[in-house]
Amino acid sequence: MLYIVLRVSLHGAAEGRHSLSECIIFVPSAGAFQLLSGCSSNTQSSSFLLGKSSSQVVKKEQVRATEAMAEQAYTVPTFRERAPEGMQEYQRMAAHFGRDLVQLQHELHRMKVATKEQVDNIEITREVKGMMPLRKDFPAEVPTAPDFLVSLRSHTVWEKTPVKLFCTVSGKPNPIVKWYRNNVAIEPLSAPGKYKIENKYGVHSLIISRCAVTDSGIYSAVATNPHGKATSKATVCVRRPPGAGELSHLPGQVPLLSGIHLSKLEVTLMESFGVTFGTEGESVSLVANMVVVPDLPNLPPETMWYRDDTLLMPSRWAEMSVGGGVAKLTLPHLNKDDEGLYTLRIWTKDGTAEHSAYLFVKDATPTVAGAPGAPMDVAVFDVNADYVLVSWKPPNTTHEAPITGYFVDRRKSGTKDWVQCNDSPVKVCKLPVHGLTEGASYHFRVRAVNKDGISLPSRMSSGVTAADVESDVEGVPSAPGQVIASRNTKTSAFVQWEPPKHANNLMGYYVDASLVGSKKWFPCNHRPYKHTRFVVHGLVPGDTYVFRVQAVNAYGLSEESQESAPLFIDAALFGAVEYATPSAPYDISLLNCNGSSMTLAWKRPKNTGGSKITSYYLDKREAESVDWKEVSPSPTAHRTFTVENLTTGVFYEFKIQAANLAGVGLPSEPSKAFACEAWTMAEPGPAYDISFWEVRDTSILVQWKPPVYAGAVPITGYFLDMAKKGSSEFVAVNAEPVGHCYLKVSGLETGTSYVFRVRAVNAKGVGKASVVSDPVCAKALPGTKEIVCGVDDETGDIFLNFEACDVSETSKFTWSKSYKEITESSRVSITSSGRHSKLTFVNAEKDDLGIYSVAVTDTDGVSSSYSVNDEELKKMLELSYNIKHPIVPLKTELNYEILEKGHVRFWVQAMKLSSSVNYRFIVNDKAITSAEGYKISHDVSTGIIQMTVEHFTKANEGTYTIQIHDGKAKSQSSLVLVGDAFKVALKEAEFQRKEHIRKQGPHFSEYLSFHVTDDCTVMLVCKLANVKKETTFTWFKDDEGITVDVPPNPMSGSCSLPIPMFSRKDQGIYKAVLGDDRGKDTSVYEISGKVFEDIINAIASIAGSSASDLVLQCTPEGIRLQCYMKYYTEEMKTSWFHRESKISSSEKMRIGGTSEMAWMQICEPTDKEKGQYTIEIHDGKKSHSRTFDLSGQAYTDAYAEFQRLKAAAFAEKNRGRVVGGLPDVVTIMEKKSLSLTCTVWGDPSPEVTWFKNEQEVVSDDRYKITFEGGKFASLTINNVQVEDSGKYSINVRNKYGGEFVEITVSVYKQGGDIPEPKLGQMAKPVVTPKPVTPAPQSAKTPTPQTPQPPQTPTPSVKSPTPTPPPSVKSPPPAPKSPTPPRSMRSPTPPRSMRSPTPTKK
Repeated sequence: MLYIVLRVSLHGAAEGRHSLSECIIFVPSAGAFQLLSGCSSNTQSSSFLLGKSSSQVVKKEQVRATEAMAEQAYTVPTFRERAPEGMQEYQRMAAHFGRDLVQLQHELHRMKVATKEQVDNIEITREVKGMMPLRKDFPAEVPTAPDFLVSLRSHTVWEKTPVKLFCTVSGKPNPIVKWYRNNVAIEPLSAPGKYKIENKYGVHSLIISRCAVTDSGIYSAVATNPHGKATSKATVCVRRPPGAGELSHLPGQVPLLSGIHLSKLEVTLMESFGVTFGTEGESVSLVANMVVVPDLPNLPPETMWYRDDTLLMPSRWAEMSVGGGVAKLTLPHLNKDDEGLYTLRIWTKDGTAEHSAYLFVKDATPTVAGAPGAPMDVAVFDVNADYVLVSWKPPNTTHEAPITGYFVDRRKSGTKDWVQCNDSPVKVCKLPVHGLTEGASYHFRVRAVNKDGISLPSRMSSGVTAADVESDVEGVPSAPGQVIASRNTKTSAFVQWEPPKHANNLMGYYVDASLVGSKKWFPCNHRPYKHTRFVVHGLVPGDTYVFRVQAVNAYGLSEESQESAPLFIDAALFGAVEYATPSAPYDISLLNCNGSSMTLAWKRPKNTGGSKITSYYLDKREAESVDWKEVSPSPTAHRTFTVENLTTGVFYEFKIQAANLAGVGLPSEPSKAFACEAWTMAEPGPAYDISFWEVRDTSILVQWKPPVYAGAVPITGYFLDMAKKGSSEFVAVNAEPVGHCYLKVSGLETGTSYVFRVRAVNAKGVGKASVVSDPVCAKALPGTKEIVCGVDDETGDIFLNFEACDVSETSKFTWSKSYKEITESSRVSITSSGRHSKLTFVNAEKDDLGIYSVAVTDTDGVSSSYSVNDEELKKMLELSYNIKHPIVPLKTELNYEILEKGHVRFWVQAMKLSSSVNYRFIVNDKAITSAEGYKISHDVSTGIIQMTVEHFTKANEGTYTIQIHDGKAKSQSSLVLVGDAFKVALKEAEFQRKEHIRKQGPHFSEYLSFHVTDDCTVMLVCKLANVKKETTFTWFKDDEGITVDVPPNPMSGSCSLPIPMFSRKDQGIYKAVLGDDRGKDTSVYEISGKVFEDIINAIASIAGSSASDLVLQCTPEGIRLQCYMKYYTEEMKTSWFHRESKISSSEKMRIGGTSEMAWMQICEPTDKEKGQYTIEIHDGKKSHSRTFDLSGQAYTDAYAEFQRLKAAAFAEKNRGRVVGGLPDVVTIMEKKSLSLTCTVWGDPSPEVTWFKNEQEVVSDDRYKITFEGGKFASLTINNVQVEDSGKYSINVRNKYGGEFVEITVSVYKQGGDIPEPKLGQMAKPVVTPKPVTPAPQSAKTPTPQTPQPPQTPTPSVKSPTPTPPPSVKSPPPAPKSPTPPRSMRSPTPPRSMRSPTPTKK
């Protein structure tokens, strides 16, 4: 028995101390180990991970623990020596304990590893507790509103591919996310397998499998929790790959397939239902027979029935069955709701097989004659528990009275009693129904009312459907636009119309028809039709119909449209053959786009149906839409069309239908989705309409049409590429671009098919390649013949003849020159009959050289070409001349000319005439011979035959013909001289006759014209002829005679009228009259408009050439630049420039002139006005310019002179003066009082001094001098005596100067005779201007004019105090003028002298 004691030193994490653990192991004899006592240690475990500890203490403890575990765990005792008999037992026990020791060592190693893990965990726990005080406490959960960390992203995907929308949202508590499409909640269960919604790790996703175009829309994810709501939106655009599409029928369409249903059955539709007519209440079955491989009774093919665009489900109104090779749809109780386009779609191995036909349902016979038909499409909108809104569509009315209203009936589900909801008829096709029982189910029906009665009830509604009620637009829609009817089949018509301008929530249209002349209309459809094209069936062949259309909405029917043009219904027969409609066009391509319109081209149908294609119908739709819309109600006759009113940036698809005599064919496959984005590339767009002609075994002629979009610069040529059929490796046919739209390709392999494409080239590069052509086989048609050139043996005409190897009844021969069709040409004529066609040259010349080609329409490319070269043309012309020689060749046809005296000469010139020539002139079927009034002659050397009519009058109007016979040769030429042509000839003849008569007397050999002399005098001149001494000549202007200084002399042969100083006032009508006893002649010349402008330009040319250099002249207002010339008038085109900028007349820059000069004045000049000035005089052909540099010293001197003159003018303006009030002479009786009063002015206020007989008057008792307000001066003499008579004067002056004014006073005694004074005007001062020092400039400085004071009438005895003018400011009172000493005689200055400025004392 063995005891082992293990001591392990452990580090206590909680107390930070060591503890010793003891493990006592008891080893029994059986080798089993048993742990007798546990370990006492302070250990803890942790469920989370931290980094390694860096504590040195921990490392030391770990080392010590390791050493303790490495010590010898037990000690082998020293055995005493044993006796030999005990050795065997000893060895047995030693072996047994050896095995036990190995096991013990393994157990010890396990315990060592476990102990180390415990030590590590204890240290980690200690470190975590040490870091706990540093950690902040956060609440377990903070409430937050939803927020999108990653928003939805928009996607554009192809049809039938999946798309996945992702978003990440945060919020506390976790938000709930719901998905919407176009604001409608997405329910995955509503379309199993369509949508998949996931939420993993906070990432929300919506997966849409196999997207259809109808899945396009705005998708949104709405996250909601108690604290708010957040929304993220994205757009999904599903586009259809190029070439993908679905069959579409006219009218209507079937919805796109949302997915592909795999089927292993091959289904082929055989006999199918056609256009069906029924009546309300009847039962109708639509049956389609088919062949199913394999035909399994228990596994019929999957079928779907559609009415218009609605998928039908089995119901009491529609029963469906399929099996035994028959698909059947039964409508057990027809109603007008059942009318529409029915389509059967069957899933097959390759996709789907479809068939469509229209079902028409007529109104049942009403219970009351004249009552309207029943309403249709009754729908119920669930608004709330006790309220519903019932709506319906109105019936069509043709011969019935207008509908006045509607009754709505209701019935609880499970009952048979109908209850009327409204007491009086409602006029609108909607009615809110109240008073319903909550939880009950109701059905509704509607009856229409007019004046004759009530209609049969409509089909009852099916349950209640939740939906939004559209807002009403009051009023019925406006009438549809133009209605166009065309033939469709022998019993149907194709009707199309323009939609109304005001739709007002349009429901559809009713189409009515009427036999021409019957005035009775019958309905073509009994349920509103949504589109603007409709095929009317059930018409009678041989009858003529007209059609009209009405629009329908909830308020009723619109006014009828205008009637269509009459249409005759007949089978498409020609030659007892009934034609079929054409196949579908194909390869729709885009030729140009400007951002709002697209130009399209397409290839003609491969099968025309046996008759010519007359028109094409285009439909369009946005790539993301399923609804087709017509491009234009009117078809196009060409294979190119520009679609207008498109939206920039939107993708559009197009489809096209061809029409012929038999009707409208099937639509083409939808085109690729074309982006409506303006083409801005510099290279050209694609060429189009590649066609093949002259197909031979080794060559083909390829033609095309030039691109619609030429690029930034014009197109310079084309490259033609070709490839073998089935290969995509195109090889350029021509190394250099060709400049025309055709190219003959040679070196082809016989029997090999090729395809071609064309690339246009301009200076910017090579443009887009055209659509690849259809394959063409290089093999000539059997029996192909070429064009033959020849000359007609009888007529000598050069012709090109072609015999076609194949023609049809509708074939036509089309001739071209240089591959441009010859439509109307005066150079060739074309005749065709059967298989032959001939092109005949009228008069072949060098202009007719070129390549001529002919093509036969409605054949398999029968065509040929022929090159007419110069050498061959000469040969043919020579042969033609030899044949035509018997005909007298004419160099010119019959013509006429007007001779002097008004004679008219008719003449014709032959290329050659013999001396034995015979001829005759025929006028209006009457032969003319040489007689009075007619002279007929000919000249063999020139080949001219002529007839002169001496008296050409109105009776000579008609047809003139000359017939020539020269041996066997004949010729004839005619001239039709009637109508306007004759009036022109007659007018010219009369003019020449009058001219001859006029020239018999005095006349003008040259009529009036103008001439400008060197001194700018305008001369009206004319030349005279056939004058004598007695001839008179008179000038008139505006019918008034003009007297001239020098009488005109007609004998000189010319007369002239000088107009000096010409200006606008000289405009008018001038007339010169010449006459004597032999007659009179008149010449009229109107000077206005263009003539006046020409005269001014002629004057400007002379004046401009004579213009002097610009001269500087200073004035008190500024600096003036003057240009002297021979004559100047403001009508001349004169321009002034300052530093190349044109000057306009203004307050700053004044422009004017006199008859001798033009000037420009700079008012108050500043430094800004420095620089070069130019005057330009324009004469209509060139300009004459003069310049002056107003800068530097010239400007300084001019500015100084301007300041001096300005100061002088200022002084003159502000000097002292008498402005009114004093007479020249005063007569007064003695002993009276005399008052001489006047108004004076000056700035500053002047001084006033009075004088008597040149002696200053001093104020005293008798002489009283006053000066009031600085402007009223008076001298009053009391008790006037005779000795007071004399000469009085007043001197008014200030610092700028002054003036003297004299008054003569005469005093007479009482009782004596009153002397008669010479009454004069108001005393007027005469001012002598101060001498002005001339300026240093070479230019003259004008002297400013001195303004004169206004005149005042002479006063009587007393001169009253005048009132100063309002414009004159009263100067302040001036100090009294000092009185001069008595010893000095102050002479009164004469009136002509200015008073000098007084000296300040």
